[in-house]
Amino acid sequence: MKFWFWFLWFIDVIAAVVLYFFFSLAAHSRIGSFNILPWLIILAVLATVLGGSIWLRSTGQRALAIALMLLLAIPGTLYVLFFVLLLIMHPNFH
Repeated sequence: MKFWFWFLWFIDVIAAVVLYFFFSLAAHSRIGSFNILPWLIILAVLATVLGGSIWLRSTGQRALAIALMLLLAIPGTLYVLFFVLLLIMHPNFH
């Protein structure tokens, strides 16, 4: 069970690449008042999932922590698998 927690946590930390995009766009003044709210929601969800999973694990609720991390790990894994399939199959979109 310990392995799965850290494996899923690693996948979720990779999903935190969103932070790179946020700070990159902020550095180039691309984040303004019209799109700050979606960015703040995305960052809050990432912080809640990563911090909440560590907190749940520290209180002894490992199964709930793993379930929380699956909220980000499943879509992230499916996204990566989609691009792997695109690289392998070389589809023709014409």
